[in-house]
Amino acid sequence: MKIKSILVKSIAVAALSVTGLVAVNNTTSNTAQAATVQNDASVVTVNHNSINVYNNYENPVATGQTLAGNTSWKVIKTAYDSKGHKWYDLGKNQWVRAKYVTAGYHAASTAQKTATTTTANTQTQTQTTNTAATQAPAQTQHTQTAAASTSAKSYTSNATGSEASAKAWIASQESGGSYSASNGQYVGKYQLSASYLDGDYSAANQERVADNYVKGRYGSWSAAKAFWQANGWY
Repeated sequence: MKIKSILVKSIAVAALSVTGLVAVNNTTSNTAQAATVQNDASVVTVNHNSINVYNNYENPVATGQTLAGNTSWKVIKTAYDSKGHKWYDLGKNQWVRAKYVTAGYHAASTAQKTATTTTANTQTQTQTTNTAATQAPAQTQHTQTAAASTSAKSYTSNATGSEASAKAWIASQESGGSYSASNGQYVGKYQLSASYLDGDYSAANQERVADNYVKGRYGSWSAAKAFWQANGWY
């Protein structure tokens, strides 16, 4: 991915409430000012068949990219334009209108918390009847975690033929094919945003996330390559 600076206007006279933008200087002006908030969601899901991506939230211009329906994307921060419209920053100057997506928090985190609570309750109940049995849930959880880790490390891309060629071409342009390459917040063979990798920089996870990213945003590696050739990034 090509790095683009995210320019944020300094707001000297604007204030934010926990729910959004607060009116600015009511005694002299009723014009709202564009402003950003750190974040109010960790992921958004596209509601429609596809939506456009814009280069910024203050003076938005469509980038030519679209996001497919029912795909989910990590959120970097939230912003409100001067008309009070809400936007989400997906990173690298890629913005979407909040009205076209459903905001939430990472499903994996919720599932993990639920699993942890359930396991803790099970262990407590078992302990009252059989002390030795309390080790079973922990052992089972360890086995499941190890199996998930092995599965992640053994990921194989289904890109073949021209798709595999386009994927290799992008990797060459982005990092020279190195899984350990880094450039600011972009890391690995495909220069993915670190937030997309969830802290797992293994080769298998880079391949898996790159395939999902391209499938969701461009539909194919060939289309992603065409976009890269036209724009110098993907």
